[in-house]
Amino acid sequence: MVCDKCEKKLGKVVTPDPWKAGARNTTEGGGRRVNENKALTAKTNRYNPYTERFDQCRICRQKVHQAGSHYCQGCAYKKGICAMCGKKMLSTKNYKQSST
Repeated sequence: MVCDKCEKKLGKVVTPDPWKAGARNTTEGGGRRVNENKALTAKTNRYNPYTERFDQCRICRQKVHQAGSHYCQGCAYKKGICAMCGKKMLSTKNYKQSST
């Protein structure tokens, strides 16, 4: 769960999505150029296991699966916060939140 502001920080997919209506990486919406090699042009958004350092979750101290995130998906879901910045996105007062 990521807020609108942090959605820009997410990595881009190399292959185009087959579903074009909501895809960010199609050629129609200006997201991709024709004959663009995403492996070469998107170095900042690309996963590199040797240089990326995954931090620990600030709540449960397990490794976070996404670069740039401070909270794991389980804790972000339970608390109703953004996984990257920790901004409250959902009021969980009347919910029974569980990870299973």
